Amino acid sequence: METHMLRRTFLKTSAMILGGVAMGDLDLANASTVQGKSQVFFTTDISVNGLRKIYSKINEGITGKVAIKLHTGEPHGPNLLPIELIRGLQSQVPNSGIVECNVLYSSPRQKTETHRDVIKTNGFDFCPVDIMDADGDANLPIQGMREFLDGYSPFDGKQAPFTPGVHLTEVAVGKNLLNYDSLLVYTHFKGHTMGGFGGSLKNIGIGCASGQGGKRQIHGDGWPRGAEFLERMVESGKGTVDHFGAHITYINVLKNISVDCDCDAHGAKPTCNDIGIVGSRDILAIDKASVDLIFSQPEAQKHDIVERIQSRGGLHQLEYMKTLGMGNDNYDLITV
Repeated sequence: METHMLRRTFLKTSAMILGGVAMGDLDLANASTVQGKSQVFFTTDISVNGLRKIYSKINEGITGKVAIKLHTGEPHGPNLLPIELIRGLQSQVPNSGIVECNVLYSSPRQKTETHRDVIKTNGFDFCPVDIMDADGDANLPIQGMREFLDGYSPFDGKQAPFTPGVHLTEVAVGKNLLNYDSLLVYTHFKGHTMGGFGGSLKNIGIGCASGQGGKRQIHGDGWPRGAEFLERMVESGKGTVDHFGAHITYINVLKNISVDCDCDAHGAKPTCNDIGIVGSRDILAIDKASVDLIFSQPEAQKHDIVERIQSRGGLHQLEYMKTLGMGNDNYDLITV
């Protein structure tokens, strides 16, 4: 009982401290808003033409050298997006290339050399691919976390058993991330065995974290699951969002919506119909809209993916992004 009350107290406190910068974060990212709602653009046209229409609505601020963050998946992953859906957009983004990081779990993607083999096997070698942690890590500060720690008063002289907002104050990313001026977060939206779902937040929260450094920070000691893991992932993603500011944007492709991530080489066959493509300059709004689109499907279509999201507490990703002022969960879905 006391632990739950303490958790609610700290959530309220962190919301007051960090929520004060929420609108500042939105302004910094220039997330397009109308009457307090973020704009999320949507099309049912899952094609190169549909992608380009969505991108044209959200590419303000994507300048200079552009990193396109993908999840390139395990070898021959059964639910990967068709290559043309990526190649057809990348070719229209000047001075761009794909970026990835190595992984922590046992996989050929754990080492740079064999990771490159997987990238070639899966067909992603049509443009430059930068494995960002091939030559080491860089630490990104997570804005607002240090201030929270400095103002934290221990409960009865002890660290609270669960303190929202203070798992991480910085995150180790692949150091080559710092070589880019802008980031296009291009995400295959699907389920995830630990996170419930993998959207834009997961793509950068896990995907930009270095294989041995950052991913260990997120998983923590003993590979915790549940809320702690989700919050570490969100905090990590905030580091990347903070770093790029106005020069980051997001696309989620809701196709091949398996309950499993592309990190599972034997992912389950999708039982949810393909839905479409969404794009936004607001990371919370785009992941919230993607979840809402899934939950709006007929019961037979949504059952498996909704069960995966709910059984893993995946909606806490959205709650915690809001707590940390990362975006707006109030949005307009604009069909293009």
